[in-house]
Amino acid sequence: MLTAVDHVQLAAPPGSEPRLRTYYVDALGMTEIPKPPVLAARGGCWFQAGAVQLHLGVEADFRPARKAHPGLRVHDIEAYAARLEAHHAPVTWDDDLPGHRRFFSEDPVGNRLEFLEPTD
Repeated sequence: MLTAVDHVQLAAPPGSEPRLRTYYVDALGMTEIPKPPVLAARGGCWFQAGAVQLHLGVEADFRPARKAHPGLRVHDIEAYAARLEAHHAPVTWDDDLPGHRRFFSEDPVGNRLEFLEPTD
């Protein structure tokens, strides 16, 4: 039986870790968590905020997915969008999901991220 999502893995190009750290730690407010040594040797970085974990793994022929994305619930979505904008991250609002406020953004390597908050 499935009980929870443990983490979401996103891809990134080699050498992008410094830019990813700036975005995921400074803009999103996540904490970098250590990778096990055998996995750390492969590059990439892992981040966590509460129960949410995002793993960024290095992919030599990286191309960001244009449609696929994690959907991340937030509290006080207006303030969170303002935080991302203050860090020069794109914020594109979308009103197509009934019962939610949501926007999309992209990390520095082009990974699409959805941020949403229920309105009920």
